[in-house]
Amino acid sequence: MIPDTTYLNISQLVSPGGTGASRGSAMRDLDIIADAAIAVDSGRIIWVGPERDLPFKGFHEVDCDGSAVIPALIDPHTHAAWGGDRYDDFEARVAGVSYETILARGGGIRRTIAMTTATPAEDLYRLTRNRVERLQLGGAATVEVKSGYGFTREGELASLEAIARVAAESAARVVATLLIHVPPVVAGERADYLDMVCRELIPEVTERGLATAVDVFIEREAFTVAEAERIFAAARGHGLAVKAHVDQFAAIGGVALAIEHQALSVDHLEASGPGEIAALAASDTVATILPGVSLHLGLPAAPGRALIDAGAIVALGTDCNPGSSPLYSPQLALALAVRLNGLTLAEALTAATANAAAALGRFDIGRLAAGMHADMIVLDGPDWREIVDTLGGNVPGSLYIAGEEVW
Repeated sequence: MIPDTTYLNISQLVSPGGTGASRGSAMRDLDIIADAAIAVDSGRIIWVGPERDLPFKGFHEVDCDGSAVIPALIDPHTHAAWGGDRYDDFEARVAGVSYETILARGGGIRRTIAMTTATPAEDLYRLTRNRVERLQLGGAATVEVKSGYGFTREGELASLEAIARVAAESAARVVATLLIHVPPVVAGERADYLDMVCRELIPEVTERGLATAVDVFIEREAFTVAEAERIFAAARGHGLAVKAHVDQFAAIGGVALAIEHQALSVDHLEASGPGEIAALAASDTVATILPGVSLHLGLPAAPGRALIDAGAIVALGTDCNPGSSPLYSPQLALALAVRLNGLTLAEALTAATANAAAALGRFDIGRLAAGMHADMIVLDGPDWREIVDTLGGNVPGSLYIAGEEVW
């Protein structure tokens, strides 16, 4: 195979080691090649190694100017498709009102549902597109976007249609997830709502190819374990993967249910205890931590250190949303995971790349190795640790997706 482009003069080529997801102490194993080069053909890497060993000469060359190169970041958890804002909620929380209380008063998620429902389709597309672009500036080549603020069948389909349009037009790899977020306010309407989700919404989403997975918010203020089990069964019966929001405020059994249904990931985990940690360590379900939530809501940080020490697969996302994590920078999430969740620099990089890919069921991104998509960041400096050390701002350097420079 002959490359169409070679990338030369790389001070450090840094990538998670191994293949697939990395668990436990293996998350610290990085392949670091000094004075490296990369050869790419048709958007995929065909060779990496020391530049002195590069077997290809004379092809189109990109001079990386002595900079470090890492895999592009992957954001496996965002809610980027929403309308309106939650500034009133923010002011209330600053005044001491709890997130759960705001939710019970009709604020929080339900406020965003109302404002998203009132947002014209063209505006929802534009807002979603702009947020994905901001996440790219934070280093993401792949962004998962959930629905969940549509609530009704029509509203959820409208959100997924906006996400699909962004996916078709964006340079980023956009992955759509159907999120079943909150039940009806009136308890007597829950059964009918679940019927609609399982018998109408999930089949239509599957038929139209609007999502690859179904996520369920399992929490005291959201869906019970029994309700989530029914939704998972419907999703898996239609060939969709499953994921779950679990243990954000209370551990009510969501982790065990998700593992039983071979969920790609369970996300949040701020309230997870020893039992949940041990269960995740014994499973292939990815534990996705979201440090932006801890920063913004003042919640205890998810036990990232304990999960890794136990042998779990840990990933990292922004949870970009208007209420609990208005975080648009995967790079800042990377930096916060070290400060708040106790990850080492190497573990954080693995969590934001190879393991974030696993949380989306993808194993062709997240590493710089032969056969992988050429999604990478060429940093401005020679040491890869700059991206973890820096707090805030856009990622310095250049982002490449499938070998093409995006910025």
